[in-house]
Amino acid sequence: MELDAGMDTQRIAMVIEFDGRSFHGWQRQNNALTVQEVLELAISKVEGYSRSIMASGRTDTGVHAEAMLVHADISKARWQRSARAYTQGVNQFLPEGVVVMGVCAVDDDFHARFSCLERRYRYQIWNRSTPSVLAAWRHWWMPRALDIQAMQQAADYMLGEHDFGAFQATGCQAHSAVREIRYLTVKQQGWEVSIDIHADGFLYHMVRNIVGNLVQVGTGKWKADYIPELMQQKNRSIAAATAPAQGLYFSDALYPSFSARDLIGKESN
Repeated sequence: MELDAGMDTQRIAMVIEFDGRSFHGWQRQNNALTVQEVLELAISKVEGYSRSIMASGRTDTGVHAEAMLVHADISKARWQRSARAYTQGVNQFLPEGVVVMGVCAVDDDFHARFSCLERRYRYQIWNRSTPSVLAAWRHWWMPRALDIQAMQQAADYMLGEHDFGAFQATGCQAHSAVREIRYLTVKQQGWEVSIDIHADGFLYHMVRNIVGNLVQVGTGKWKADYIPELMQQKNRSIAAATAPAQGLYFSDALYPSFSARDLIGKESN
């Protein structure tokens, strides 16, 4: 059933967490289970009518999310009864592997995608001679030792606004490859290497392609100063292979007055 055109609605923002193993990415597909599909279905069951949602970004099969933000237009009367009950109601209808962690009312002109100022990702590498059997699906296993300092040096070349055509996957529909990377760090704690990257936006597979090239530097196959040359060439075919999906996490989305992480644990009208 579709929403009654005369019904008063309230736009809400939800922050969600999901395990990418369970889904074929974010965006709804005709022949595969996606996060968008199960979340829309859960909201529709609460609302009693079909409802579509918009997200701050898209993820591929196997990619995880710690704090992805979505918005939806729902019944104002139902929302005003209890934000907490609404969150619990949606979670009741969600399958294992995805959960709503917080929700709040937003203005009618708020848009999860177009109001977003910055998207943030983290990539995790398991850097040990043997893999992790407890969390193999959460990392890219890299048995060769990585030079973290060299990787950071290479990462620094990517900071700022550049044409990232060398890191743009085939099939990307973006009109321009120019993006601004505002933060890019490579850190190691124990066996885990974390690469955090924040930007105004990302091209298709851009983060995973950047990680693949940083690992080339980390293993000593490339020098760090090859990165600016690669960026200048804007040629994907001479860059490194794409890092696997399971190490990638959508970690946050920044808006003018809050971030997705700010909504975790929040349930307010």
